[in-house]
Amino acid sequence: MSPGRDSAPAFARGCIAAGSILMFAGLVLGALGTHLVADRVSSRELARYETAVLYQLLHALGLVLVGVLGWSTIVTAKLRWAARLMAIGIAMFCGSIYLATAGAPRIVLEAAPAGGMALMLSWLMLAWHAATRTRD
Repeated sequence: MSPGRDSAPAFARGCIAAGSILMFAGLVLGALGTHLVADRVSSRELARYETAVLYQLLHALGLVLVGVLGWSTIVTAKLRWAARLMAIGIAMFCGSIYLATAGAPRIVLEAAPAGGMALMLSWLMLAWHAATRTRD
């Protein structure tokens, strides 16, 4: 093994760990949605909840991908922003929907569009990183 390759940079380890925990939480929330939430909310609220679970799972996997890229390439500011925006987007988009479904005032849903925008921007940052990254 080459020097430094036997231990992942802190950024990569953090992204992979956070993404994995968010995947676990998404699976738990999905199961709760099927077994508890479905009988207690309207079909519209359930669809919103299921969208939040799906987006959480997809973006948690994206966070793992960012971590793997950070492990195997040089970590750039664009890659760091991709990770930050994915985490912020999950918290704002998915979190606001989970809170509203759990009975929080519906005003919490006003964070969802900003969270969705953060998720979109995270993928653009990742694309920008890939497009401008030269092979080392």
